[in-house]
Amino acid sequence: MHVARKLIHIIQGEYHVADDPEVELATMLGSCVAACLHDPVRRIGGMNHFLLPGNDPNSGQNIKYGAHSMEQLINAMLRAGAQRSRLQVQLFGGGNVVAGLGAIGARNAQFARDFVRDDGMVLVGEDLGGKTARRLRFVPATGLAQFIRYDTVEPAPKPRAPAPAPRAAAPGNVELF
Repeated sequence: MHVARKLIHIIQGEYHVADDPEVELATMLGSCVAACLHDPVRRIGGMNHFLLPGNDPNSGQNIKYGAHSMEQLINAMLRAGAQRSRLQVQLFGGGNVVAGLGAIGARNAQFARDFVRDDGMVLVGEDLGGKTARRLRFVPATGLAQFIRYDTVEPAPKPRAPAPAPRAAAPGNVELF
């Protein structure tokens, strides 16, 4: 990965499209998913970061949901000159990193795969699922993506040495502590 002059961080519910070769997009993912889209002919790309699979049950317009986030990213790519038939997709994230969330990471990952397949886009790479978080960097102009996985299992606490027993003070003396 090159050293970017323009690093743009994408957080939950955001997306960004660029064709500047100096721009690099970055995000951190746990159960969320990021889709990285690239048009190799136009040399343009974009990344989103969604929190929940499917559509917003209330309004359908919440970008934290995968369906709206994907549509926003694709439409931004098309407005910037990309062609839908050339879009290449890489998917990252979807880890089940927090107990008690009902495998939301796995549901996000499956939604992303299904969306790409149903939309007829070409999936050229993925790193989805598991129990790890990921730090992702993507160069939109080249389509180059790199990630690092982070173990999310907390290490066992180190045993503590027992506290020293209190010393008895001599009669008539005061011990300060």
